[in-house]
Amino acid sequence: MTLMNWSKSNYKKTISIVALLLGNIAVAYSQNIVEWQKKYSGYNELILQESQTYDLSVHKNKLKVVQDNYYESVILTEIGIHNTAEMISYSDLVPLNSYEAYSVVNIKGKDKKIPIKSHTDKSYNPSHVFHSDTKERKIVFTNLEVGAKKVYSYQSEFLDPCLLHKFLFANNLPIEKSRFEVIADKNIEIGYKIFNDPDNKITFSKTEKKGRYIYTWELNNSTPILFESDSPGYLYVAPHIVFYVQNYQADKNKVELLGSIDQLYKYYQTFIGNINQKEDANLKQITQEIIQGKTTDEEKIKAIFYWVKDNIKYVAFEDGYEGFIPREAALVNERRFGDCKDMSSIITQMAKYAAIPNVNICWIGTRKLPYSYQEVSTPAVDNHMIASIDLDGKTIFLDATDNVSSFGLPSSFIQGKEALISNGSTYRIVEVPVVSGEINTVAEQLKVKLNGTTLQGNGTMNFRGLARTNALRNIGDVSGKARLEAIKGLVLKGNNKFMLKEYKEHNFSNRDLPYQIDFDFQLDNYVVSSASETYLSMFLDKPLEKFSIEKNRKSPFEFDILVKQSFSMELEIPKGKKVSYVPQNIVTDNRLLKYDITYTTTADKITLNFVIQTKKLLLDQGDFELWNQSIKDLKSNYNEMVVLTNL
Repeated sequence: MTLMNWSKSNYKKTISIVALLLGNIAVAYSQNIVEWQKKYSGYNELILQESQTYDLSVHKNKLKVVQDNYYESVILTEIGIHNTAEMISYSDLVPLNSYEAYSVVNIKGKDKKIPIKSHTDKSYNPSHVFHSDTKERKIVFTNLEVGAKKVYSYQSEFLDPCLLHKFLFANNLPIEKSRFEVIADKNIEIGYKIFNDPDNKITFSKTEKKGRYIYTWELNNSTPILFESDSPGYLYVAPHIVFYVQNYQADKNKVELLGSIDQLYKYYQTFIGNINQKEDANLKQITQEIIQGKTTDEEKIKAIFYWVKDNIKYVAFEDGYEGFIPREAALVNERRFGDCKDMSSIITQMAKYAAIPNVNICWIGTRKLPYSYQEVSTPAVDNHMIASIDLDGKTIFLDATDNVSSFGLPSSFIQGKEALISNGSTYRIVEVPVVSGEINTVAEQLKVKLNGTTLQGNGTMNFRGLARTNALRNIGDVSGKARLEAIKGLVLKGNNKFMLKEYKEHNFSNRDLPYQIDFDFQLDNYVVSSASETYLSMFLDKPLEKFSIEKNRKSPFEFDILVKQSFSMELEIPKGKKVSYVPQNIVTDNRLLKYDITYTTTADKITLNFVIQTKKLLLDQGDFELWNQSIKDLKSNYNEMVVLTNL
């Protein structure tokens, strides 16, 4: 064999071996895709790894906080190919230092990186926010196919170490590996709290490397968090960690940051300590005019509260520290708009001009946040600011962002939450009450008569408490045909053949009186008649009929408010007919729901009195069985018919 022939022979063998190796790699890669598709059937994409690492160090006696993020996913289906975009968020307080993003496509067993060619930055302004400094960087991946990967990483810096973010070990997609890591100098002490991990699936380790501590939390095979209606939010179910810095050493001094309510309040005081130090003659004069003729503190603060609701338009600002610092009351008055902090500022300042004591600024978290101050003594516990007043030993919360609510009632979205009430160098924590259904009432009275198979009648509906607030919020400020449709939505009876003929509103603008609607209506083809009998349900309203809870539900079930609904319907017995059957009276009362159904018959009419009241705002897993059984029993009563026969 000549040298040339030997070389050609070995070259062919080498090519064959390389081809075999590449083929094995391609087969292995293909097998991975098949396994993932089988394991995660029903999902279009799988997150292979999602991680976040904080690097904490002390430079020039200041704490430096750098956050590195990594995301890698794989496309599982043809539909998943269309999910080409991902978002990176940053802001003035959390600037973006760098980022990298690329697709990974497997070609003959070899991964090929395809960097993204461009990105777009835009302001993040959700519908409820007037202005936000938060930006979103949209990155678009190309060359995606089944089995392709999307990979991106970015680095951010936290300019304020008290404003660190939480980390979620879950997504709306399945996650193979989720990791949260903190690398810190030894002179930095951290704290953390884990939520929604009852089986301790999140593993924790602490190691040391090069004189620094490495704290690591990991969760593998994370279950997707799916959207479920009437849920309080993903933070109630998603496993996550709230992490914070307790203190660090600067030279020989220990700098305390967070870890206790005292420290959190001290931090908050830096935002409000210097506001409203100067008297504003214009606002003071307005205040004096508002309270003129008022003799008690309650009358005065109520007048101020309603004036702010009517004259200061609510807009949401999220702009650096302006997202935390209330603006001067004089500026809010001049602009005639402001966010929740600004409204708290102007209410408390006007109270000072009116010499009303015990009116204070409060921090509070809405019901979207599941934390108490004891659990989380960091700014993560709050997302809202209001005012409060102490009157006759009772704390009344003043949230002017809800412009239709009545004095004495909290906004529905802060019920049951803790408020941190500022009082100079001291503070109090007070739980906002859950407003009872005895206060939130809907009362309806109907008088109806039969005209063939059509019901004709008139009615009156009264809304009180937070039920009034919800009704007015649903109507809004629309007019004409749009208002007719909004009113129709409130008084709708029976079925889609309901016709609202006329209506009249009362006390729409008077927050201290129940909102009332008087109306005339017609409901076609409602009853079923034979030659000798007529069948009809007296339940023209069937509250909670569609509120059964799915057996596999994971999230708690949340009501906006507790409510007591009272319905009275008088049916005129048509001439030539008599009542041959009336359903039984029923009373049900348990820890979740109470209702009372009573039928009364006289010579010329049948009356149904129906009262139903919800008793628990947030239903958890332990409530679902009782709730569903209660609704099942309720629906069986809704299906009962009154029977009229010919004389």
